[in-house]
Order: sequence, then C-alpha cells, then structure tokens
Amino acid sequence: MEEPAATRGLDSSLSDGASDDDMPLMLPTDSGGSVRKGCDPFAQTQRSKLQHRRARINQQINKEMRMRAGAENLFRATTNNKVKETVALELSFVNSNLQLLKEELEELNSNMEVYQTDSEAINVPMIPLGLKETKEMDFTGPIQDFICEHYGEDSSLFGREVLELTELRQAMRTPSRNQAGLELLMEYYNQLYYLDQRFFSAHKNLGVHFHWYDSLTGVPSSQRSLAFEKGSVLFNIGALYTQIGARQDRCVTAGIDRAIDAFQRAAGAFNYLKEYFSNAPSLDMSAPSLGMLVQLMVAQVQECVFERIALTTQETSFSSQLHLAQEAAQVSHVYSLVQQTMTQPLMKDYVPFSWASMVQVKSEHFRALSHYYAAAALCDHTFSAEEECDEEAEKAFLRFYANAPAGQTPSQILQDPEKRRKLGKAHLRRAVMKHEEAIRVHSLCKILRKMDILQDVLSQTHKCSLEKYLELDREDEFDETAEAPEIQAQTQQKPDITPPNFSSVQVTDIFQRLGPLSVFCARARWGPVRVICMQRREGGLGLTLRGDSPVLIAGVVPGGCAEEAGLREGDYIVAVGEHDCKWAKHGEVVHMLKSCSDRGVKISVVTLHSHDTQVERKAAMLSHCSDKENSQQRMLGGAKGQSSTSLLNWSRKKKREGGGVAKKLGSTFSLSFGNIRDTEAMY
Repeated sequence: MEEPAATRGLDSSLSDGASDDDMPLMLPTDSGGSVRKGCDPFAQTQRSKLQHRRARINQQINKEMRMRAGAENLFRATTNNKVKETVALELSFVNSNLQLLKEELEELNSNMEVYQTDSEAINVPMIPLGLKETKEMDFTGPIQDFICEHYGEDSSLFGREVLELTELRQAMRTPSRNQAGLELLMEYYNQLYYLDQRFFSAHKNLGVHFHWYDSLTGVPSSQRSLAFEKGSVLFNIGALYTQIGARQDRCVTAGIDRAIDAFQRAAGAFNYLKEYFSNAPSLDMSAPSLGMLVQLMVAQVQECVFERIALTTQETSFSSQLHLAQEAAQVSHVYSLVQQTMTQPLMKDYVPFSWASMVQVKSEHFRALSHYYAAAALCDHTFSAEEECDEEAEKAFLRFYANAPAGQTPSQILQDPEKRRKLGKAHLRRAVMKHEEAIRVHSLCKILRKMDILQDVLSQTHKCSLEKYLELDREDEFDETAEAPEIQAQTQQKPDITPPNFSSVQVTDIFQRLGPLSVFCARARWGPVRVICMQRREGGLGLTLRGDSPVLIAGVVPGGCAEEAGLREGDYIVAVGEHDCKWAKHGEVVHMLKSCSDRGVKISVVTLHSHDTQVERKAAMLSHCSDKENSQQRMLGGAKGQSSTSLLNWSRKKKREGGGVAKKLGSTFSLSFGNIRDTEAMY
C-alpha cells in the first residue's frame, strides 16, 4: 500500500519508521475532494485492535451511564418503597459494571508497548496518549435544510459537497500514525473554520450534535458547539504527535531528533488548547489535565535530550561525565514536577495509575543515573598538581553541586584520590538506593510489570551501579559512608513548546459554490434573490458597479434603465443570465453586461438587510482583531479567522483589541468602499 501521491513530497521527518499497518487507506473519490484518507478500519493491526476495544468500551460506558441516569430519575420520582428497593439494587449493579469498564479502559489507556518502536534496542518506554473517540455523523439533513432556508439555494445541488465533508470527518476518525495522519486531522480542523462561517450563526443553530468520548475515562460528552468539535480534533492532533514520538527509534540521533520534535509539537497542541479554549465539557480537555499533559511532554523531551547527549558523547572526560550527571538530574527534576501535578486533587483519581507509576519510576531512575555519572567522573579520572586542566575541572566541579561539600575545597577533593573515592562511593550508594526505589515502584504496578523492556533497563542500570559500588568498597573500611551532596540540575537544551502551524495544510472551502464568505455567510442576512430584466438604452444601463466577488451596485442613475427595472443601490449581482457571478471579477461582469443582446439582460441580485449590513461588514473587517484564537490562524487561501460569538458551555477565550484592519475571507477581501474607488465605473 503506497503513500498518497499528494503527501509524498511533503516533510517526512515524522513519518520515518512507519509500518504498513499505519498507512492511510486510499478510497476512490469523484468529488475532487481531499486525497488524505484514514486507516483501513478493518485492518487487524495491534493499534487498530486497541482502538476498536477502546471504542467498544466507550459505547458500553455510554450505555451504562444512560441506564444509571434513568434509574436515578426513577428513584427520585417514585414514592413506592418496593420500586425504590428494586431501583437501588439496579443502580448498584450498574455502578459495579461502570467501575469494571473504567478499569478495563484504564488498562487499555496504559498500554504503552503498542506505540513503542519495533527496534530491538533497549530504551525506557515513553508515555503516549490514545485518541479521543467520536461517533459517526451525517451532515446531510441539517446542512441541506440550512442551505435551502438561509441561502435560498436548491440544496439537492450540494449533495457532492455534503458527502465530501462527511467522508472527511469519517476519515479523520482513524488517522495513520505518520505525517499523512497529522495532515488529515489538520485539514479537517481547518475546514471547520469554513463550516462555522457558512452554517453556524448566533440566531440559529445548525442542529447537529458532536459526540466525543473522554480519552482516559471514556465518559461521553455531546454538544452542538462547533468549538467542542475543533477542540477535540486539536486534542487528537496532540495525541497523535505523542504516538509518533513514542514510536521513534531512539538509538540513533535522527530518531531522537524526530521524537523531540514530535513531543514538542504535542506540548504545543495541548498548550494551545489550554490557552485559547475554555469551559471544556470533558475532563481530558480541562485546564488542569492539559497543563499536566504539557508538563509530561516537556519531561519526555528532556529525556530525549539526555539520550542524545549520552549517545553523542564519545569521550569519557571528567567534564563530560559531570555534564551527563547534570543532564540526568534535570530529567529527574522535570519528572518530579509532573509527579506533583499528577497528585493534585483533581488529577489524582483521573490519571491512570500506570502513568503516575511510570513518572515516579523515571524520576528515581534518572536521579540514580545522575549519581552514577558523578561517581564515574570522580573515580575514573586522576588529577595531579601539574595538570593544566585542573583549573577548568575545578570550575566545573564547583558548579556541579547545589551545595558544595562542607570543609573541603574542590581542588582538595580532586587532587586527593582517597577523598574522590569516598565521595564517589557516596554517590554510588545513593544511586543504588534510587535504583532500588525505582524497581520497588515498578513492582507495585501490574501493568508496568508486564513491560519487559522497562524491567530490563532498570535491572541493567541497577547492576552497573552495584558492581561499581562493590569495586570501591573495602573490607577494612569501617567508616560510615557519607551522604552524597545534591547534584545541580542543568541542561544544554531547554525544551520548546511548538504551537500548531495551521498554515502548513492549505484547504479549499468545500462549500465555496455558495459564494464569497464576505457576503454569503451564516451571519449575513439578505432578502430573496430578485431577477431583474433590463434593456440597454442609448445612455447605457444607468448603474455604477464597484468591487468584485461579488460585484456591488454602488449607485443607479435616477430615471435610468436600472432604476426603472428595480435595481437598488447596495444590491449584489449574483448572476447575469445563466452565468453565476458570485465569484466573478469586476471586468468579467462588465463584459457580460456589455455582451447582452438587444432583447435585454436578466440580472439576479440580492440585498443585504439594512440592519445587518453595517454590522456584518464591520465584523468581517475586525474579526481577526476581536477573536484571540483565530488571530493565530491566518491561512486557508486568505487570513483564517473565526466568529467572536460566545458558545454555551464550551467557548473560546477572547481578547479584544482595536484597529480596523481589513480581513481576507475565503478568497475575497471585505474592504471599505474607500479602498476600491479604482474599480468603480458607470455603465
């Protein structure tokens, strides 16, 4: 199965290492729509089986919750004691089923091995995030009704567009785990902007419900708000990045770099969702949960940074070993911050136990590694007073500890082999203790015990530290081993949070045949189409045209042909004869009018209602200043924007700013009349 032709020439930095199991399904299309398709839903891959089980459990949880809601309503409504006893028994049974289903779903969500690389090398597994599940949707009825009622068009003529939108949404439910899958999700996300502009107004709701399941608990949420749909898709973009990052082969620098990029982009998606969307109906998209996910992604980036430095450090000099120790201490520190976030009241019962255990294991594991490298630096190198590098080593050693050892200067420790041995032994003792703590925490989690790779990593590192400790230990040494000082955490590369690049995937408005968004949108209100029959006189048609896409009748000559036929100033020309002119340029419309026969010409026009015309024109010109979310999304053949209308229960955070900057909508500009005087002419 080959990669779609449209995606072959794109950046493949995240798709290296993809297997055939994750290649997108290519389906024939007669609509000329997107060539990006989701994975084959019937493919029996490990990942697809996992997603199918998640979907089945989500549906069962939804069914049980509906039964519980009905039973609770009956319990409150009835006054019959026998009925109450029966209902109470049923409620206990339903709650028991729900608990079992949630435990089963937690086990699936904790399955990290499915998303890991197929490489035989031993690496600490990463924590990926499963995609949010959603139900199938059919836009046909609601959209066709809206087209008929609002736009006055024959809705049956737009069946191809509705089918294309439905197929795009169906495809994005099963994105492939590579760059093509990311582009598919981004394409649908960008297309939702046009859907909002075309069919969602403040006065009337489209009447469709968006159903999504919580990524971790499977609890269903349903809303009519399109912002909920956008937020859920953006969440899946971040989740897919985590899966791409987890599957990279981190035994080579190229794989590590791809993993770093993927986790940074995942953090950016979750952070964008946290910053620009509010009032989430599901817990996985709440601010505390998203903040935890951002921290987790940052910690995994820091872990990859350490792995790259450890892989590329060829020399085993004193300074390089100290540097590795500080990098490992930094990884331990950021994972400890994630652990603190996971133990907060709201997150404690929400985050899977295996996640919390893995984070604690990693915090202890990398703290142990930092002490191991410190001991290696102290015990594997010798210094003398004549060496020129003593001063450089002393400076590095001086910055190595959070608090320097009491009563000893760095030079005294470095030049005294016995003091270095004792201090190195103290570090190794601390390393062995941390390794044992990591193994203990690992053994407490049933899911982690099944991960052979993690068990191998912990066992090997513990064995190395213990062997080195025994090498330094002496039978005749009766002094108690001193406590090793805390190592100062430090890193050469701080993780970046890379925000989503919405302009990376250009899309075309599926419903562009309805006309330019500057006029033909859900927020504009106009009268029915009027067909005007005119016949040219010696003095011309008696009208002034301005602009294009669509062309505006800027004025009519009193007593002229246009006025007598019924044309009014402010009308928009939507058709000349049988030719649709919604997207026509000024010159094209003029050519059509001049080419009319002596029998006259039929002009189809619409008029924006006077009480909405100025409001809508101003909203179009200022929308990217008043909507904080979409001011970040200038794209899609023009500058991408979104309505600033508040959404019930689930809304975008907004930021009001000044300035009357004209905004490009679709492929047209909504400009003030003063800006287009050069296109005005009388005919």
